[in-house]
Amino acid sequence: MNTNQANAGTDLTVMIIDDHEVVRRGIAEVIDRSEGMSIVAEAGSVAEGLRRAELVHPAVMLVDLQLPDGTGIDLIKAVHARDESVRAIVLTSFDDDVALAAALDAGAVAYVLKSVRGAEIADVVRAVGAGRVLLDEKTVTRRRKDHDDPTEDLTPSELKVVNLIGEGLSNREIAERLSIAEKTVKNHITSLLAKMGLQRRTQVAAWAAARRNRAWSADNAQ
Repeated sequence: MNTNQANAGTDLTVMIIDDHEVVRRGIAEVIDRSEGMSIVAEAGSVAEGLRRAELVHPAVMLVDLQLPDGTGIDLIKAVHARDESVRAIVLTSFDDDVALAAALDAGAVAYVLKSVRGAEIADVVRAVGAGRVLLDEKTVTRRRKDHDDPTEDLTPSELKVVNLIGEGLSNREIAERLSIAEKTVKNHITSLLAKMGLQRRTQVAAWAAARRNRAWSADNAQ
């Protein structure tokens, strides 16, 4: 039984998933102070978010794009596989079109930058709880029409990781090649997946291989 409480006369139930406790607490205070809505759960990872969403059945989820064990996209898809009525808002620091498109594909209905004011977050939550969709295909298409390279928003370090994944290196081998910690490699991969709109490491490898093949064909055609 779904226990969403978005009906008239009841507070709109909201859940926050962000791995930074300070961010969670700040948003929670804004939501709890806003009339007609309340925080029913908080989580700091995909796994924890999925468990708590099953327990409290929030009407609205505010989901960070980057989480320690995956992405907000992973969480939204997992929650929607069990309860499509939960309305998801992506809350992120990334203002890029690939992540925006990935959020839409996952079923998010709004995309909010962490730089917005608290009152704006409350307004978005209220609008989403009332059934409005603030993220649609038209918006994404308009923003992306001049941005066809999925790697254009990657940092130099993330581009190096993409190239090394394309060479078939494991995370440990990439860490050794770049002289960084394996955990740092994993963080880079989480970030670049979100920016490129991909879900799995194997998709990055396939994309890199296809790019190499296109480059090889172009060189040999000259």
